[in-house]
Amino acid sequence: GHGPDEAMKHLAGLTRIQYVFYYPETQDIVLAGPAEGWIEDSSGRILGIESGQPVLELQDLIVALRTFPPGANSNPIVYCSIDATSEGLSRMQQFLSGLGRIIRPGDEQFIVEGLRESLGMQVITLGGIPSTTHFAQVMVEADYRMKLIGIGLEQPPARFKSYIALANFASIARNAMCRWWFVPDYQRIMVSADGHAAELVGTGVKLVGEDEMVAGDGSRQQTGGQNRASRKFTEGFTRKYAEIARNAPVYGQLRNCIDMLVATAFIQKHNLYGKAGWDLSVLGDESVYPVEIFNAPQQEIG
Repeated sequence: GHGPDEAMKHLAGLTRIQYVFYYPETQDIVLAGPAEGWIEDSSGRILGIESGQPVLELQDLIVALRTFPPGANSNPIVYCSIDATSEGLSRMQQFLSGLGRIIRPGDEQFIVEGLRESLGMQVITLGGIPSTTHFAQVMVEADYRMKLIGIGLEQPPARFKSYIALANFASIARNAMCRWWFVPDYQRIMVSADGHAAELVGTGVKLVGEDEMVAGDGSRQQTGGQNRASRKFTEGFTRKYAEIARNAPVYGQLRNCIDMLVATAFIQKHNLYGKAGWDLSVLGDESVYPVEIFNAPQQEIG
């Protein structure tokens, strides 16, 4: 009849999930990794006192558990997409075609502001998890701020070049549109022979990309490739991800969310729920323990 205490809400200060264990003797499922005391920063994020890294949150773990629940064989695609409207893309093409041959070194900021103004408000789409959760907010913020870094509207939190600093602006004017998105990235996930233990090895997050061609009416077509500047940007972001996450906590939160999805997928796949005799109980019931309590993000300005 009581709510969780602070240690429960912050998963005893875990800053990463490194291991998942099942103990048959006690029927316990254990998430293990580095942990420390925590504080709340000025933005409301819960950070480790020693490392400054975000602490895992029970509300996010609940979302992951419900995504890979007991008694199911889930294979959801969890994603966040921020997309310009066809009208915005059409305005962008008009802006680019109007540049003609006037692009010169030093015109970067003019082009960035022109693209931002012409694209206008963009539509946010979330899939695989409820859009009204903290988990969803983390995904949207990380995606949005990564794209701001890419186009030069936010300073990178580590030393690497943005896409706009690497791009040939004549090629931008020739109709190319870059898409960038995060995917899980582990060197390996080691699993014991009996399926009772797993180790997650690696950074956990990778940035990838693909070029699209935009027609005058705003329609898009995938090219199947990635231009050199876009590729160098995504590679630089991935290479520096650990440092980026130290300096900008939202990327540490995103990594934590991905770790939780992978851990709960392992729990489901190896039927640790059944072995532990656990049906999620109160954590699986939104009417009893609500986590879908936030406003759903719908639009962002580029």
